[in-house]
Amino acid sequence: MCSAPAVEISGLVKQYGRTVAVAGLSLRAERAQVTAILGPNGAGKTTTVEICEGYRRPDDGTVRVLGLDPIRDAKALRPKVGVMLQSGGIPPSARPGEYLQVMARFHARPIGPELLLDRLGLTGCARTPFRRLSGGQQQRLALAAAVVGRPELVFLDEPTAGLDPQARHATWDLIGGLRDAGASVILTTHYMEEAERLADQVAVVDHGRLVAAGTPAELTGTAGQLRFRAEPGLDTDSLLAALPPASAAKESPAGYYVVEVHDRVDPQLLAAVTAWCAEHGVLAQSLRIENRTLEDVFLELTGRELRS
Repeated sequence: MCSAPAVEISGLVKQYGRTVAVAGLSLRAERAQVTAILGPNGAGKTTTVEICEGYRRPDDGTVRVLGLDPIRDAKALRPKVGVMLQSGGIPPSARPGEYLQVMARFHARPIGPELLLDRLGLTGCARTPFRRLSGGQQQRLALAAAVVGRPELVFLDEPTAGLDPQARHATWDLIGGLRDAGASVILTTHYMEEAERLADQVAVVDHGRLVAAGTPAELTGTAGQLRFRAEPGLDTDSLLAALPPASAAKESPAGYYVVEVHDRVDPQLLAAVTAWCAEHGVLAQSLRIENRTLEDVFLELTGRELRS
């Protein structure tokens, strides 16, 4: 097997008219790992993945997938790469069982279609036309079609969008199994819990550029948080003055307060916060201790404003 990374992108640029979708992006996804590409709407992640899949040509920069050019070497890559799209690609009259059987015949070592139907809860609708499947069933069939050929690399675009909790966990188990079997997975998702649970590496993209990369643990760090609810507009500067050095205190959104330290929350910090609340007549509700999450990091890096 080639020792090249699963995906290697250097200085990637893609522009549509005056709109710059990708602005010099560089990132690397290693073999036999799940790499999650995160970003708000319009960040450039979908365009980046479509270029890696060979559906779009870059304006500048280089992209290598399994060591090959996704456009020039498309024929060589096709049997090695699985692609799951959010919509489209499956004929409306296709029945899941028959469709996966046909797809499996195109590959030398396919995963058994019956196994995939069972793993993804599709056995009961194996003979139902695609157009009559629920949105979640269609999503799961698209995933099955992407992985039935046992690809070396699979691109999954929002694989659990619209799925119920049971289907989401079944999808997570399948993705984890692919990685454990040596496949590389490139995952785009808006579910931070999904990325935190599945990803070996995370790349955060915004405005067409890479803004952070690392393991989930590296990105979230060891920072601890103490959160509570109270009346809006408390004097967080006064609260901060009562806390140990290198602490932070903020209100976001109104009426919700976060105290953060670089290490784990200890009894001294908890005592300082509750003493300040008692001194100022503040009734802290829903007080809880948490570690910083990937969602916290994502919002810090990309902002909290809504994107269209």
